[in-house]
Amino acid sequence: MPPSAPAPGFERPLIPTLRRFLPYLWPAGEPGLRLRIVAAMLLVLVSKLVQVFGAAYTLKFAVDRMASGDRSVATLVVLLVVAYAASRFATTLFDNLRNAVFERVGQDATRRLAADVFRHLHGLSLRFHLERRTGAVTKVVERGTKSIDTMLYFLLFNIAPTVLELALVLGIFGRSFGAPLVVATIAMVAAYIWFTRIVTDWRNALRTRMNDLDTGAVAHAVDSLLNFETVKYFNAEEREARRYEQAVDAYARAATQSENSLAWLNVGQAAITNLMLGGGMAYVAWGWSRGTFSAGDVVFVSTLLAQLFRPLDLLGMVYRTIRQGVIDMGAMFDLIDTPADVTDAPGAPALTVARGHVRFEGVRFGYDPDRTILDGLDLDVPAGATVAVVGPSGAGKSTLARLLYRFYDVGAGRITIDGQDIAQVTQGSLRAAIGIVPQDTVLFNDTIGYNIAYGREGADDDEVAQAARGAAIAGFIERQPDGYATRVGERGLKLSGGEKQRVAIARTLLKNPPILILDEATSALDSRTEADILATLEAVERGRTTIVIAHRLSTIVAADRIVVLDQGRVAEQGSHAELLRAGGLYAEMWSRQAAERDAALAAA
Repeated sequence: MPPSAPAPGFERPLIPTLRRFLPYLWPAGEPGLRLRIVAAMLLVLVSKLVQVFGAAYTLKFAVDRMASGDRSVATLVVLLVVAYAASRFATTLFDNLRNAVFERVGQDATRRLAADVFRHLHGLSLRFHLERRTGAVTKVVERGTKSIDTMLYFLLFNIAPTVLELALVLGIFGRSFGAPLVVATIAMVAAYIWFTRIVTDWRNALRTRMNDLDTGAVAHAVDSLLNFETVKYFNAEEREARRYEQAVDAYARAATQSENSLAWLNVGQAAITNLMLGGGMAYVAWGWSRGTFSAGDVVFVSTLLAQLFRPLDLLGMVYRTIRQGVIDMGAMFDLIDTPADVTDAPGAPALTVARGHVRFEGVRFGYDPDRTILDGLDLDVPAGATVAVVGPSGAGKSTLARLLYRFYDVGAGRITIDGQDIAQVTQGSLRAAIGIVPQDTVLFNDTIGYNIAYGREGADDDEVAQAARGAAIAGFIERQPDGYATRVGERGLKLSGGEKQRVAIARTLLKNPPILILDEATSALDSRTEADILATLEAVERGRTTIVIAHRLSTIVAADRIVVLDQGRVAEQGSHAELLRAGGLYAEMWSRQAAERDAALAAA
């Protein structure tokens, strides 16, 4: 099952989530990236030292010299002011150098994690992909990958430097101004963090709801657009627009509430920081009045506190971002942790196909435990033969193709190819040996050439053209203004049903598998196109072990053997003539389809 959204109030642990991410941040075998991390952290340290000791002290000394009234030190004052400006510039310089040095590290971590998630999604079983919502899964991956770079930045370049700066400031306050200012600063920081956490947790609950509504709106929009034909068939454009508008409206209300809560956070933070700033400066001014502190100390304390407040002002956003990042990354790690229903056995060898003899031996299978589809099925497909499988809807015909591809594992029995149990060989080698022309051909939104070449990685243009000729679609392609570079549109909708089927045949020809499955490959075509496609398929079948899954019996009369399924078992089998003479289920189906054809011709 795809991972569900976290329940309200759900909190993912920070440390375990970050621990999962550390290998991406500190990659093994990448000394260049590790060196960049070390250099970036050194730049963070230098930046804070310059900011605290350079900027604050130079300004303090300049003010003290000016307060003395001695005009002879004007040059020194000017130099101190210039040094103050240089320190501020150096801080900015080091911060940006740090960003430049670290950027590649963050991008590389994001790239590798995103690639791992995408690879894992393609490795999951068909059951997961049938139950998922494409828009929701896409949003989880998008949020998770985007949160990585942001979390890295805040953890390494906001929280860590702020802790370092706080330690430096407290040390300076303790030496120069005594315990009262240290205690007040610690109390201010503690109150600031407590208030920020309380309000941000409240805002996080609002934001979680907002994100859930956003995910739902995007998932619905993607689902609706992918099925736009169905929407138009039922004149439901306005209905879909209203549903989407309702989803967006709910998101807008949640987003408004979330943003309004930010005002309370900002006001409370400002009250705490300005109270501390006023109290700290007043304390130093009182000490100045008693001759304990200098005039420059007032500016010194003001500068240090102002510098400390800048990262603290972002604490709410940082805390919220990290919390949200943990949630987003956790959801993405849930995808990575989703187990595949079908996996290779440890040490599984590659399938070796010598002849292509396929056998189903006592196979029992059901998509749900309470509903059996195949009930002890025995089916033999000799090497090089064409065996057609027919039967009523729900008899398990298309299930045979899914099991042979090992999209699911059988509940009992086994399936063999040349005597090798397909559950004991690698899935990659198994699927490399099988080609399929499916009932519903879905093409990538790319060129015709790309879709044909998808049959075999690395195929050159001549091989693609040869496959197109074998599928009898080369003439159509060459008549297009862009030839093989003609784009087919979303899911191949710019092509007719017959053209899409021929592209699927060409793709399978290019793959050149020893075992071929034709899963009702002509069911959606008109009679004339069907006859043309059947002639092409007969040529493709020669020399291959072929399983033809058919609904129209007229398309499989030339098969070497016809197997009739009923309630998950083989009801009868034989040639077309033998099955008609037997007068069983096949003969009944043939008569019914013949009567339907006659009625259709009479109506025409």
